[in-house]
Amino acid sequence: MITRIITADLLAGESCFLWGPRQTGKSTLLRTLFPDAPTYDLLSSREFRRLSADPGVFAEECAALPDKRQSVIVDEIQKLPALLDEVHSLMSRRGLRFILTGSSPRKLLRGGGNLLGGRAVRHDLLPLTSAELPDLSLEKTLNRGLLPSHYLSDRASSRLAAYVGDYLREEVLAEALTRNLPAFQRFLEAAAFSNGQIVNSATISREIGVTANTVRGYFDILVDTLVATWVPAWTKRTKRRVIQAPRFWFFDVGIVNEITGRGMLVPGSTDYGAAFEHFIFMELRAHATYSPQGAGLSVSYWRTASGIEVDFILGNAAVAVEVKSTDRPTTDHLKGLRAWREEHPKSRCILVCRAPRARRAEQGIEILPWREFLDSLWKNEIRAD
Repeated sequence: MITRIITADLLAGESCFLWGPRQTGKSTLLRTLFPDAPTYDLLSSREFRRLSADPGVFAEECAALPDKRQSVIVDEIQKLPALLDEVHSLMSRRGLRFILTGSSPRKLLRGGGNLLGGRAVRHDLLPLTSAELPDLSLEKTLNRGLLPSHYLSDRASSRLAAYVGDYLREEVLAEALTRNLPAFQRFLEAAAFSNGQIVNSATISREIGVTANTVRGYFDILVDTLVATWVPAWTKRTKRRVIQAPRFWFFDVGIVNEITGRGMLVPGSTDYGAAFEHFIFMELRAHATYSPQGAGLSVSYWRTASGIEVDFILGNAAVAVEVKSTDRPTTDHLKGLRAWREEHPKSRCILVCRAPRARRAEQGIEILPWREFLDSLWKNEIRAD
């Protein structure tokens, strides 16, 4: 049994939304934390038909519950936004608490759905983390990703293929997010090859045969359905001319592997290095997401117009992190951090890699093995010196 960072106390205190991409484990988590809670699963066609025919039935059943202190779980709430009006009323008139899960808030956010007037807090469930897997295998992570059903499976390849197909069929097609599914499939591949990079919508539009505006809309679909995110550029107090465009990242390294057809990743290859950087980003993002409000370190990146770059800037320039998959870091790997330190001498600079031992290099730059870095991150020790 894997103990997730999100706890029952966090979810049960007040009504909340629990958002997360498909198969991050939302339903499993809630069954574990609240085994006796009344649950409405809108992925069940029978339940969906029953409640969509008369949402008032839902309100009557909830009002009849014997224990009004118990949270009511509604799984995949975006499937039936009309229930939110009933939820809102039950919260206001009867003081009931709800845990509302979903894998695609796009339909609610863009359709003007009832988001309960700020009465429900938001929580996000991401793929597994090193803090939840003390014996995490790097090779397994980079090849399978960290969705529970993929990381823990001996049939990860087939599950990854099914996941991408299910996403296209159930999230994109079923929700009518685009009418041109073949073009979106071509876009999905182009986006995966752009993972971790600054994207050029015009270039992708020429490759797949749609307009640049359509491509930008497709990126919005990926972000709105929680399978991707943007990382902003660091642009504050900089002497050098810097790039201001964001970098694009999928939520899980295994999904990128599947879409791009990387095959088995081996140390020393370009794809292995890209996957290793992606994994570290996933950890930084998860730490920022799960930390108490205001305690997490925001994630950005820094790149000058001349091409000097630092992979991740944490917080208000508190920490600069460069990621290299090498097990033998050299002075060349410190180029970006040296340039950053010239402008931010008080910033803590760290190279995360696969070296066997930690050491301190020139200008006080730290070289940390990836596991030591992540242990410190989840202990909240990655701060400015």
